[in-house]
Amino acid sequence: MSPPTPSLRSSLAALFSAYTVKLNRGYLLAPAVAAGLVLAVFVFSLVDFSAFSVVPVARRAVSAPPPPRGPAVRTAVDTLGSRPPEQFTGLREAYAWWDAAVGCPAFAEKFRSWSPDPAALQDPEAVSCGELRLQHVAVAVKWVTWVPDILDGVYSCRCGMTCVWSRNEEAMADTPDVGLYELFPPLDTRKEGEPLRAYMDIEPARKRTGHEDIFIGYHAGDDVQVTYAGKFFRIIHNYHVATKKRDDVLVYWSSSRCFEHRNKIARELFRHITAHSFGRCENNVGGGDRALDFYPDCAGRANKTEWWDHLHCAMSHYKFVLAIENTIAESYVTEKLYYALEAGSVPIYFGAPNVRDLAPPGSFIDASAFSSLEELAGYVKKVAADPVAYAEFHAWRRCGVLGGYGRNRLASLDTLPCRLCERASRMGGRHAPNATTVP
Repeated sequence: MSPPTPSLRSSLAALFSAYTVKLNRGYLLAPAVAAGLVLAVFVFSLVDFSAFSVVPVARRAVSAPPPPRGPAVRTAVDTLGSRPPEQFTGLREAYAWWDAAVGCPAFAEKFRSWSPDPAALQDPEAVSCGELRLQHVAVAVKWVTWVPDILDGVYSCRCGMTCVWSRNEEAMADTPDVGLYELFPPLDTRKEGEPLRAYMDIEPARKRTGHEDIFIGYHAGDDVQVTYAGKFFRIIHNYHVATKKRDDVLVYWSSSRCFEHRNKIARELFRHITAHSFGRCENNVGGGDRALDFYPDCAGRANKTEWWDHLHCAMSHYKFVLAIENTIAESYVTEKLYYALEAGSVPIYFGAPNVRDLAPPGSFIDASAFSSLEELAGYVKKVAADPVAYAEFHAWRRCGVLGGYGRNRLASLDTLPCRLCERASRMGGRHAPNATTVP
């Protein structure tokens, strides 16, 4: 059985919230009531999506990928239900069965002609070297929380340009070309000769302040795009992963911010499928931070650990991870998806309508493709009882079929130093005139 084709009337995406927001080159306009969804929300009142914000996009963004050229390639996911149910816990055995039944050549052919929307991600090499005005750029990192200390250093970037990135402005020999702000926006507009102001805001309600020269956000329409797909968002985690998957409890969830819309989705889904909820929200494992009691192999270090140290390891014991974004917005795909992928689990994803442009092909279950949470749970249970179909959700990494995920990683925080320095170089750095613009 293949996942149902999503439609405007029957998909869960049609029920997401009575609020609509619109992204417009880095601005998120105030929500407005979407009267057309009121009836749908009433009918499906068991699930309250009222805290979501929805960015309208073409339905193509959430529908199945276009068929490959030539005859359609049917793989294990397409033939779900044709094999007898079978309990399994070992990934190696599942991979071997998938290799025999499908294999990488067929999987690669299936997605050969599937091209993610290029507008979803900035191209780091789109600008010609001739547009650079400075060969060396200095960035002073000022008020930040998301940006780790480990990014400090000197970088060799494209076109022979170099970039120094430092939190210690006093140690810089010269006046920096850019000051980076993230915890708070810059307080005033720069004067000529002062460093350019770069402001980073990667939350869905982000907006320009009017004081920055460079706006950094998660959307491709922002001056510099920073996605959540990079390693530097989670460098302190223990990356030990389990080699066996639980077969008695299928889904892992952990949430510390108990938004009611997420809680109701989890509660309703867990009525139909076995799940462990760690963290503060809908906890059903006997209290918070119990992961190490369940999985002592995840401790990783001799010293006292925090919950985030063993996050990847704990979720790796489960076949599926519930990933619900705080807000539904175009291109707003956060660590909730990427944590599950890196832990070797399959995300059950509620979020960005264009997630297919950012995630590896065939790597997740898109909740918006189902007419109800009960139907979604039924599909998940069928995949969990089919080792060949389950193994296919991991084929992207085994076969090197990345889709837009490769470019997504290149647009992440990991590569921000060189990309911000390149933007500043095109503008002239601290020598830029006031009210600078970049084509």
